[in-house]
Amino acid sequence: MADLIAISFKDPAKAFDMRARLAELQKEYLITMEDVVVVTRDDDGKVKLHQATNLTAAGAVGGGFWGMLIGMLFFNPLLGVAVGAGTGALSGYLSDVGIDNAFMKKIGEGLKPGGAAVFVLVRKMTGDKVLDRLKDFSGTGEVIQTSLTKTSEEELRKVLERSA
Repeated sequence: MADLIAISFKDPAKAFDMRARLAELQKEYLITMEDVVVVTRDDDGKVKLHQATNLTAAGAVGGGFWGMLIGMLFFNPLLGVAVGAGTGALSGYLSDVGIDNAFMKKIGEGLKPGGAAVFVLVRKMTGDKVLDRLKDFSGTGEVIQTSLTKTSEEELRKVLERSA
């Protein structure tokens, strides 16, 4: 079972830095994430989701490959690539994996204009090592919502919400 963690920041750059740090930790096998998204709210109040993976592009590439392969079987690889890429892009655009976009937009509307939040869906992590590596963000973030245990949530709050 995965845990959801949402952390808000006054500065969007800090949210993107947090996402980059979490990606580094995943490469080091300290955390396994199913999804990580930065949500920003501009000065006009518009909410934008910054997905870590572009599903439309990934679908187009995969569809193009399979379309070319099938097209070769029917002696028309170019048509196969075009049809496959179009179909893959459409399926990538329509698919939603990980954290629900409507949920993130709803929470994003509660952010102050110019603010941002990081939403992370964590499958598993080495909690003490991850928290130790997130100490650079001390005093810059605020935990909005989690599905962690009370103890784990409190430890996360201590690291992020206290002043350095």
